[in-house]
Amino acid sequence: MIMDTQETKSSAIRIVFVEDDLLFRDALIRNLEDSGFEVLDFDEGEAALDYFEGGGTADVAILDWKLPGIAGIDLLQKMGAKEKGIPVIFLTSLGDQVYEETALLNGAADFIEKSRSYSILLSRITAVLNRKDDLAKPDLKSEGQKIVCGELTLSTDSNRAFWRETKIDLTLAEFKIVHLLATNQNKDVPHREIYDNVRGPGFVAGDGTEGYRANVRTFIKRIRQRFREVDETFNRIQTYSGFGYRWVSDPETSANALYLKPASKSESATAK
Repeated sequence: MIMDTQETKSSAIRIVFVEDDLLFRDALIRNLEDSGFEVLDFDEGEAALDYFEGGGTADVAILDWKLPGIAGIDLLQKMGAKEKGIPVIFLTSLGDQVYEETALLNGAADFIEKSRSYSILLSRITAVLNRKDDLAKPDLKSEGQKIVCGELTLSTDSNRAFWRETKIDLTLAEFKIVHLLATNQNKDVPHREIYDNVRGPGFVAGDGTEGYRANVRTFIKRIRQRFREVDETFNRIQTYSGFGYRWVSDPETSANALYLKPASKSESATAK
């Protein structure tokens, strides 16, 4: 059943839920509404896309991956979630790491298996909503809702990053990582803290107890690529081998045997 799009709880947090399994959808809707959320549900991707293209909005969107018509990952790309500022959580039976990485790299805020308890989902929704309200830290120059860190400018109201006044095309998760590193400039940030910033504290992912490290490396690789699309000499994110990463204010004076400077585009091409 698709709910009436007319808003009935103006003060409630609105969740758009797209799921084709009727029993699962109805059960989760009851839990969400009991928790105080307003839920607008759709049983296939096409109807949800029509809703968003017609100006519909939400505080959070929860998508299944396998949907009739438009798959969840395609809906994520077409619904304009980033432009609308809508964090998307995938709730799916697909547990392979490749699906999680694909979702996060395409801008999803979180990825949860359906086998997890409702309390886990509720904590993830809360974490996503809290991340939307992140405030700039006071140790950096702040201009309204912007953080200026050298040649980097972060717009916290729109989750956009600018390098030398040129917009960097980052997903929400990538923006959160850049925000974390830049607001801890010249400090080492461990893999676990970076992943917790994206997924919430203590989330287990990948193979083994430290499988999350592979996901963090994937994020960092993608972020570096994004910055190098506008500045091929970009090297502000440096690797602390075996620990994590740091955003450096001056790459030339931060040289340390433990830090690995990423190769530039030209160096990478030469090495191939």
